[in-house]
Amino acid sequence: MHYVDRVLASLKEKNPNEAEFHQAATEILNSLRPVVDRHPEYEKTALLERFVEPERVILFRVPWVDDGGNVHVNKGYRVQFSSAIGPYKGGLRFHPTVNLSIVKFLGLEQVLKNSLTSLPIGGGKGGSDFDPKGKSEGEIMRFCQSFMTELYRHVGADTDVPAGDIGVGGREIGYLFGQYKRIVNEHVGVLTGRGLSYGGSLVRTEATGYGLCYIVEEALADRNDGFKDKTVVISGSGNVAIYAAEKAQSLGAKVVAMSDSNGYIFDKSGISLDVVKQIKETERGRIRLYAERVKGAEYHDGCRDIWSIPCDIALPCATQNELDLESAKRLVQNGVKVVGEGANMPTTLDGISAFLGNGVVFLPAKAANAGGVATSALEMAQSSGRLFWTFEEVDLRLRSIMKNIYRNIDGAAREYGAEGDYVAGANIAGFRKVADAMLAQGIV
Repeated sequence: MHYVDRVLASLKEKNPNEAEFHQAATEILNSLRPVVDRHPEYEKTALLERFVEPERVILFRVPWVDDGGNVHVNKGYRVQFSSAIGPYKGGLRFHPTVNLSIVKFLGLEQVLKNSLTSLPIGGGKGGSDFDPKGKSEGEIMRFCQSFMTELYRHVGADTDVPAGDIGVGGREIGYLFGQYKRIVNEHVGVLTGRGLSYGGSLVRTEATGYGLCYIVEEALADRNDGFKDKTVVISGSGNVAIYAAEKAQSLGAKVVAMSDSNGYIFDKSGISLDVVKQIKETERGRIRLYAERVKGAEYHDGCRDIWSIPCDIALPCATQNELDLESAKRLVQNGVKVVGEGANMPTTLDGISAFLGNGVVFLPAKAANAGGVATSALEMAQSSGRLFWTFEEVDLRLRSIMKNIYRNIDGAAREYGAEGDYVAGANIAGFRKVADAMLAQGIV
């Protein structure tokens, strides 16, 4: 049995009922077969077994009191996956679907994503099954304070630097940071995505969406093409989707559809982003309100049907496994040219196969949405030096990082005989740096 197959079989046996983690590990390890075949030292040092096993998994309870005086208990997680190339780095997600399997899959992906940025950051992920939706400001503050009261002992500016993710925005980061500062009596860069008034970085809000468009732009340029006059469909309407839409429009594209968990909007004239921002960022409302405010726009229940809209570029920016085989086939039939993943693993494995098998340029999340963590690392650098860079400085560095990621994944794919397969290219390019660091540091 091939080394990769043995590792996968063992992983599934040791980690039953963790479907998301199995999916991520299977996709990654299968694409690494040609690399493993060239490096027998990996098997000799059990490198793959160590690579897929988190260095540390922290599970804890989070008790908190609601406005009515009722006590609730949620689960908290932090998976510190790999510190081979730097301190653990990865977001915190507050959502009812959060469980150990999802946190481990996100953490494993984060290891490669962070490696691809070429910045000295390892991989981790965390969160809770707490749902901020419908909670008061006081309830969210008390939950965040309770969460950090346990987490603080496991994180630090040179140990583990969490950031935000789904359900964890600037408000939550502020409460988490305030509690950390209160407990340890230090004002250090232990969290990224902080407010500008207390050590945050410009471009952090826009980073993932902007970075997604920068890597798509580079892939198009490699084919003597660009965003200009392209039709774009973007799922989601959170930070990633909004700022991907903003950057795509600034590069000359027409964004015609966006969504939330209830349904999607279609505006053949092009989405009016100011209206979307008002609804989602200011009012925290549902996307259906857009159709009530913009003449000629349509709202449709059911967010998955957004992929039935013909487009040149599809940017899934909502959540994992939102784009399945049926949706991929629809996009292919309607002539999609590029798919760039803004969310974490939004395309199923058979959906990815459909894109690759039909010549679609497919840019996987670990490369395409690395702009967020790249800018988080830039925030860490500013914190360490007590510096504050301009918007233009950070944006220029972000664009350079994303272009470099494209060149690295393209080069790795070509080197291993998988030209145009950026899933393989991203996994290989990210893994090789981590593997080299692991070998250099011995059996740890």
